Amino acid sequence: MVRTGIERAFGPSFKRVVTENQNRISAAATGLVLAVILQSSAAVALLVSGFSGAGSLTFGAGLAVVLGADLGSALLIQVFSFDLSWLVPVFLAVGGGLFVKSDRRTFRQAGRIILGIAFILISLRFLRETMDPIRGSAFLPAIAEYLARDFVTAFIVGSVLAFAMHSSVAVILMCVTMVSIGAIPVTAGVSLVLGANMGSALIPVWLTRSMENAARRVPLANLALRSQPAMTNLIRYSTQLYSELEAETGLATGWMQCGSVTVARTEDRMTMLLRTAAAARAQGVEVDVLSPQEAGDKWPVMQTDDLKGGLWMSGDGKANPTDLTQSLAKGARQGGAQVIEGVKVTNILTREGRVTGVVTDKGTIEAEIVVNCAGQWARNIGLRCGVNVPLHSAEHMYIVTETMQGVTSDLPVLRDPDGYIYFKEETGGLVMGGFEPEAKPWGMDGIPDKFEFSLLPDDWDQFEILLENALIRVPELETAGVRKFYNGPESFTPDNNYLLGETPELKNFFVGAGFNSMGIASAGGAGRALAEWIVEGEATSDLFAVDIRRFADFNNNPTWLHDRVKETLGLHYAMPWPNRELDTARPFRRSPLYDRLAAKNAVFGSKMGWERANWFAPDGTTPETVYSFGRQNWHDAVAAEHAAVRDGVAIFDQTSFGKLLVQGKDACAQLNRICAGNVDVEIGQTVYTGLLNSRGGFESDLTVLRLKAQEFLLITGSAQACRDGDWISRNFSEDAHVFLTDVTSSWSVLAVMGPKARDVLSKVTKADLSNDGFAFGTCQKIDLGYATVIANRMTYVGELGWELLVPVEFAAGVYDDLMGAGAEFSIRDAGYYALDGLRIEKGFRAWSRELTPDITPLQAGLSFAVDFDKPDGFIGKEALLAARSDPEHMHRRIIQLVLKDLDVQLWGGEAVLCDNTEIGEVRSAGYGHTLGAAVALCDVHTDEKITRDFLTMHSFEIDVAGKRFAAKAYLQTPYDPKAARVRM
Repeated sequence: MVRTGIERAFGPSFKRVVTENQNRISAAATGLVLAVILQSSAAVALLVSGFSGAGSLTFGAGLAVVLGADLGSALLIQVFSFDLSWLVPVFLAVGGGLFVKSDRRTFRQAGRIILGIAFILISLRFLRETMDPIRGSAFLPAIAEYLARDFVTAFIVGSVLAFAMHSSVAVILMCVTMVSIGAIPVTAGVSLVLGANMGSALIPVWLTRSMENAARRVPLANLALRSQPAMTNLIRYSTQLYSELEAETGLATGWMQCGSVTVARTEDRMTMLLRTAAAARAQGVEVDVLSPQEAGDKWPVMQTDDLKGGLWMSGDGKANPTDLTQSLAKGARQGGAQVIEGVKVTNILTREGRVTGVVTDKGTIEAEIVVNCAGQWARNIGLRCGVNVPLHSAEHMYIVTETMQGVTSDLPVLRDPDGYIYFKEETGGLVMGGFEPEAKPWGMDGIPDKFEFSLLPDDWDQFEILLENALIRVPELETAGVRKFYNGPESFTPDNNYLLGETPELKNFFVGAGFNSMGIASAGGAGRALAEWIVEGEATSDLFAVDIRRFADFNNNPTWLHDRVKETLGLHYAMPWPNRELDTARPFRRSPLYDRLAAKNAVFGSKMGWERANWFAPDGTTPETVYSFGRQNWHDAVAAEHAAVRDGVAIFDQTSFGKLLVQGKDACAQLNRICAGNVDVEIGQTVYTGLLNSRGGFESDLTVLRLKAQEFLLITGSAQACRDGDWISRNFSEDAHVFLTDVTSSWSVLAVMGPKARDVLSKVTKADLSNDGFAFGTCQKIDLGYATVIANRMTYVGELGWELLVPVEFAAGVYDDLMGAGAEFSIRDAGYYALDGLRIEKGFRAWSRELTPDITPLQAGLSFAVDFDKPDGFIGKEALLAARSDPEHMHRRIIQLVLKDLDVQLWGGEAVLCDNTEIGEVRSAGYGHTLGAAVALCDVHTDEKITRDFLTMHSFEIDVAGKRFAAKAYLQTPYDPKAARVRM
């Protein structure tokens, strides 16, 4: 604050003078001049502490400035020991004239300084007159004798007084007055002042620890590409905001667009960088692929012998967190916000499911909206009002080196993910830190209240893996001095993405937490997104990747979080393999069939905590996924599962599906207003529908089973139960008689799919499964062995089949009966890799992939699932009607691409090109074993309406790690386009 005040008063020239004079002699001279101008060495010391804490000033230069300021203050005592009050009128006249009448900034600054000196002279005259009555008192000679006894005594007294009062100014003024009235000799006064200046020098030492800890808590801006376009857009906005903020607020942010270099040590990492480059271009981000030599030219301090290449992002950069925070805070104040520091929140007030305010140690604040941005304390704040904020802290370490040869202020940020490390320049040295593969959790016993500016003890053993890799990349580090080792905890979420949005447990209570090292990069965009969410009542873009509703209450278990955070910190630089699964804190949630499937060589993945069979390894092989960017080791096994579904019969354990029960006398009317499709159908019918936002985009898609007149069972995606339940509940009318219950854990789901599905089921049920007795799109309660289940004739693979909702206690028995009955039809187990490939081949959309809050049913090719004519309309209807009449709305569509090269593997995220121009990206991809090639569902944007004729007239390619492969485009799948097989 002192530094900010001085900058406001005297302009940015002071900062430039202080930070640019790193030479010891020049720095001392600068300190002397500043102390004389400001009449205070304490102000100079505080100024130095701010720049030193922010990394703009080395310790040696800072000390020289402070010592120079001490000498300047000592000179002041000699000057002001004389009665110069006769100069006051002159100074007031000259200073006032310059300050008021001059148009030149320099003269106005000089006038301000002269006026300041005049006021000090007035104060000194007043003090002299005040102390005149005690000039002859008995104790003053004793004090004078005591202080004049020796230099050391006076020095110590002055030092203690200045540190106790946090100011050498008060001591200097006291000494000047006592010297001027003859109470103490000049030599004693000088000793007192020098001691006071030493005391004030201790203040920045004390403050700098706090300030530099805060300034470097996030050492790297990491303004880079994200895998989701919506997240990249948030970062792009942050970059724009930081670059313009100084002009708006007048306070520097420390933002520097220095670019970044990311290097690859392995062929796999280079493949990943090539894929990133293609995705970046599709998202409008400038990027260049570098050879090892070109990477070395960009970052000459590193050795490049072991590199395969690199990536250059010119728009990347770094920022000073302290300066950026101050600038953002000033901008907020200019907009009418009030910033209150040093306040502890002790409780959250609620009433009838809404937040109403906060209780603090300074009083209670009533509020309609409360945002929990408490960082590492956010979880504890949430628990106080029944809200789950799944965060856990882990130690994050880095070092700052002394000045190194070749390190310039414009050196780009360097990332070496194969070594888990990053580098950035700081005051002529390097900041080196990283994200080790196995992190060290912290805060298991709670986080102290006053820990915001504190550090943890050095842990060189934990840091060893990062240091070893850093020495490989920058061998000169071996002889460079380490100025400081920093170990500060940061909070991490279970999937390493931050938490944003309104909480499902408490209305009007929002969260913005868990940013850790993504904080600087994401803060601007995330702040805007959160503000828009508050104002509009819903997110204004696709934020599912960071939506707090992607987690449920069980994700807030502290033991589980402790074990998971060991892995999530390292995800920053872990290889982002296709289909990569997290390994820690598993198994978590298990279906009743988990042990049976594990015994059959199931290889499990995890979604929303559920252990789900991804694929089944053949007998005699190791049930383990071997990751690669080409075809992975499960390709052939999944091909067999795929063929079983297309030609025979297979069974999927889909217990992880979310299930929501909606009941009440108003259930039908309320659901029909929330769903785009018409769910007011006959009892026993099933409706596929979207849940749309006010912009007409998808908040979810799900299947609605009408079980009774006012009872509906909703089947949704594994990761969507919490989010969908919240969205639906929030859109119920307040006076409606309707209730929603999450019954996910009550039901297992077994899907029997394939042309022979009817044959298998007929052996274990007396129900009529013919088309006349059990039509497509209907559900019935049927017997199945000893169990009674809800059978839903619906498919996600494009074949004849039934989804069986089985009470969990009957699931094992039903599975055994089905496998026994299906033996003669060669029934087999199938996993989610096969399921995904089958649905992509059939062109079925998936929420959070093709269906997002920014995509409408018109663009997704799902207009058939919207009933524009039903009574009372639905949420998003007005936006869809406007979109239907907008000639540009269909410039964006979801299309299907089938590669012409049969051997190429797609994974999603690849760039899509039309006539050599990037127009979008692959959202889902799999190998279509029936079509015999890789298949992709893509989100594309063009300058004209996308129709069948458009797709026929243009050529399409997919960029796979820098190589382009031709593809044929479809609006409707080439596999069974009339859906005859599902009705056979």
